[in-house]
Amino acid sequence: MEMIRTLRRLLVPSRTLARYMVRMQLGRFFGILIGLTAILQLLVLMAVSDEIMAADGASWVSLVSFVSMRAPQLISQFTPFAALLASLLTLATLNQHSEVVIMKASGLSAHRILLPLGIASGIIGIAHFAFNETIVVKANAELEYWEAHDYAVDLPPNEGLAGRVWLKEGNTIVLVEAVSRIRNRVVLDKVSLFERDNVGRLTGMIRADFGWYQDGKWTLHEVRKFDTKSHALTINATQTWDIPTRPERFLALTIKPDHVSFPGLWLSMKELEKDGLPTDRLMASFLHKIAGPASTLLMPLLAAVAAFGVTRAGNLAIRIVFGMALGFSFFVADNFMRAMGEFGVAPPFLAAWAPFLLFLLLGYSVIFYTEEGQPKFKPRKKGAAE
Repeated sequence: MEMIRTLRRLLVPSRTLARYMVRMQLGRFFGILIGLTAILQLLVLMAVSDEIMAADGASWVSLVSFVSMRAPQLISQFTPFAALLASLLTLATLNQHSEVVIMKASGLSAHRILLPLGIASGIIGIAHFAFNETIVVKANAELEYWEAHDYAVDLPPNEGLAGRVWLKEGNTIVLVEAVSRIRNRVVLDKVSLFERDNVGRLTGMIRADFGWYQDGKWTLHEVRKFDTKSHALTINATQTWDIPTRPERFLALTIKPDHVSFPGLWLSMKELEKDGLPTDRLMASFLHKIAGPASTLLMPLLAAVAAFGVTRAGNLAIRIVFGMALGFSFFVADNFMRAMGEFGVAPPFLAAWAPFLLFLLLGYSVIFYTEEGQPKFKPRKKGAAE
């Protein structure tokens, strides 16, 4: 305990100062986030309100439902941006009131001045991660399900509806338009089988309205089979589908990282690994579920240019703009690398963490330059021209 107290005294400038800066940071953060979310939600609602109200039986309740599903997405998306603006405003205010000068005069280094903001950003990051895992993933799935059905009023509950799946089993190529879970049964909607011979030539096509897994086997319903050699069309009410693929594999193949929680995505990747399927695309999204909320820890560091080098670095407004440029550059790099990871171009770890590590180094470089890298005053030599 004594070691913890000593470490806290060395790192945290004082409890009073830490509470003061944390309150400033969190107050500005929530104010900016609420304002941004309200404005953007209003703009989105104005853009889609006609489509929502065009559904049969739509009323003001439909608009409220849309807001309840869309607002969590906006909050999650703009949390790092709000943290950046809050850090800039907090440090600019401290700078303008000469409070940073007083802190430095009392012997505090740049790191100890930024530490309370880092604590506030850590609180925001943890809350952001928990918010994503408990609310945002459900809102994403429900809103996409609702949009896919043209904002219909009386929709059945979303039971894990997923998108199109392509699959190869032996010489047969399988296409499933949608995968859903009804109670404990996995249902495949609009199943198409393209049967080929050993050299890859098409020998037959099978279409089924739906299929499900029961008693350890797949059964197709409303089956139509076309033979390419005889040109014969056969229609059957049901047909047993002899395929070793388990229902969990279909669900794993249709997984959308934004619609499942952190543990759910991990289990889906394990299912794919059992079948020897690549998981790099999902791994990049899996790692970004941590890297995304963790990006709020960078914001005080990128905004530090607004606080230090006050008397030597020129206009405060220019430094604020420079801090915003650093933050926007990070968001661009983060979105770019995330897209590269989802397309499988970049390795998962680099796709998720490369922007964070790069701008961490860049932020420290800016602090070092403003605090340590400024040219020192050199007295003129005697006899030098006036």
